Amino acid sequence: MLAGLQDVTFEFGARVIVEDATWHIQPGERIGLIGYNGTGKSTLLKLLVGEYLPSAGSVERSRNTSIGYLHQDLLSFDTQDSILQVALGAFERVLHLEKEIEELGKELERTGDEKTLHDYSDKLHELETLDGYNIHHKTEEVLQGLGFLNADLQRPYKEFSGGWRMRVLLAKMILQQPDLLLLDEPTNHLDLPSIEWLEKYLQHYQGSVVIVSHDKYFLNRMVTKIVEVYQQQLHIYAGNFDYYEKEKAIRVEMQQKAYENQQDYIRQNERLVERFRAKASKAAMAQSIIKKLNKLERIEDAEIERPNIRINFRVDKTPGRVLVELHHVSKAFGNNVIIENSSVEIDRGDKIALIGANGKGKSTLLRIIAGIESFSKGERKWGHNVEESFYAQHQLEALNIGNTILDEMKECGSQMTELELRGLLGCFLFSGDDADKKIRILSGGEKARVALAKTIVSKANFLMLDEPTNHLDMHSCDLLIEALNKYEGSIILVSHDRYFISKTANKIWEIVDHEIKEFKGGYEEWVAWKERMAKQEAGKKSEAGSQKPENKKPQKNNVNTALGIQAAAPRPPASSPINKDVKKELQKQQRIFQQLEERIAALSKKKSELEASLVDPAVYSDKAKFLQAESAYKKAADELAQLNGQYETVFEKIMQLEQK
Repeated sequence: MLAGLQDVTFEFGARVIVEDATWHIQPGERIGLIGYNGTGKSTLLKLLVGEYLPSAGSVERSRNTSIGYLHQDLLSFDTQDSILQVALGAFERVLHLEKEIEELGKELERTGDEKTLHDYSDKLHELETLDGYNIHHKTEEVLQGLGFLNADLQRPYKEFSGGWRMRVLLAKMILQQPDLLLLDEPTNHLDLPSIEWLEKYLQHYQGSVVIVSHDKYFLNRMVTKIVEVYQQQLHIYAGNFDYYEKEKAIRVEMQQKAYENQQDYIRQNERLVERFRAKASKAAMAQSIIKKLNKLERIEDAEIERPNIRINFRVDKTPGRVLVELHHVSKAFGNNVIIENSSVEIDRGDKIALIGANGKGKSTLLRIIAGIESFSKGERKWGHNVEESFYAQHQLEALNIGNTILDEMKECGSQMTELELRGLLGCFLFSGDDADKKIRILSGGEKARVALAKTIVSKANFLMLDEPTNHLDMHSCDLLIEALNKYEGSIILVSHDRYFISKTANKIWEIVDHEIKEFKGGYEEWVAWKERMAKQEAGKKSEAGSQKPENKKPQKNNVNTALGIQAAAPRPPASSPINKDVKKELQKQQRIFQQLEERIAALSKKKSELEASLVDPAVYSDKAKFLQAESAYKKAADELAQLNGQYETVFEKIMQLEQK
């Protein structure tokens, strides 16, 4: 066991978060920690890392277990260092060794002291053992996987927004490779390509992972166990999220039947007590029944803690067939072209998901459609009778900070009663007296939920939503999905939540090569289509290429292997027409590859011999010999790193050629 809770009770004041909770985390487990907002998921993570102490019971951690904990509070960290330097902080011991080696090298040149020489040699050996020569390459790979460009790596951390800062801290944490990784909403600030990269990485992660997330797609792909915080208890399910939902329904049904049977039993016995209490001859029996009822372990009502309140839209006007048209629109920020000469239209009944990587201009396009972003060329036209409502987190300043949440909702002109508005706010995680809080004291996430609730209750027939699920739990997402499916108006939304997109969109828009590409169908159909197109493209290249000779295939030894992501060696296709130029180039690259393999093997052997010589008394006792050996060792290490880089490049060329 790496860590866990044993009979833990934890309370905030009079509020019980968990009671008598037991949960053991084993090596290699991937666990999804779920529950409604406010039930205590983040609190449990803080208990595991020791930030909180339990009211009763014990938190157990193996003495040698290293724990990495990613959470929103980390955003308070700030520095002028580059993001590459921040992420390299994962290799604290290696960076410290590098400084020590540099200082010892200078000391050795000055004094030639034998003890300094021993220390220097030991530090070099430790650096080699820790794979210290590859840390920059590893760090760059992980940052690029999480969406950073090469040009970003030397930019100061301070220049980036909260979402991008969180990615840097996530990169640092996964590079540390702790035995237990605790991730609190890791996908909140990631785009689709970065989420997919993180999935691949975590699937091959050697340690254990606990994930708090409302992204059902992510949980289904990532976890093999679900731990649910529900009614102050931990309920454990051995399976992914889909399995949990099925088993939870069965468990709730069984608990409800047991609860109803127990209530019938209690009522029958209470009637007996009432009947016989006044009779002297039956008083003893009545007392016996009362004692029995008092000792009875009561079964909780299995009814859902939070009611399934409906979100109902009210659309006053029916728009014309076309709501918005863009004709030959171009938009750029300096040299960064977003769209160029693009023409699209949004029709009545469209529910469009605008998807893709960050930086492609999704939010910019949404603002152009809303009429709040200028563009350099083209024309934008509203249709007839369009009443729009736009939601984006940067519009939170439009909220009146002097209002209570309820007052803010009343000003929307929705004609909903106060009771209906309070019910709706419950869907957006404002229950009870929360509705009477002033806007000014709300967190950024709470303000975002108020703004979203205002958008939803407007009488608009056209909704534009930018990341509407970012601050909602699963239950609220489900309610929003249900409402949007019943909504009679049109929608265009930007989201990285694949489950949300798959349940709401009937069209997919993607910005490709500065042009808006439309797919008429849902998300899952779009994914299947993309895979089909990729296979067809690969098939065309295969047909156009040549039949490849049965040569020894290269084994890729890049950072993906170091991170546990195995890369398969390229395989030749079945028989295909011979392309002489491609075949000639392929054979050339394969010869280069074989030569590189031989040079790397020889140089690795030489490097090992030089490393051994550094601790040879005959060498380190002679200053001149030692400095010569040290110089040769450094030269061999640098040359080996350079050869490995060439090896990677040639490998990629071979892969590309074999696909032609």
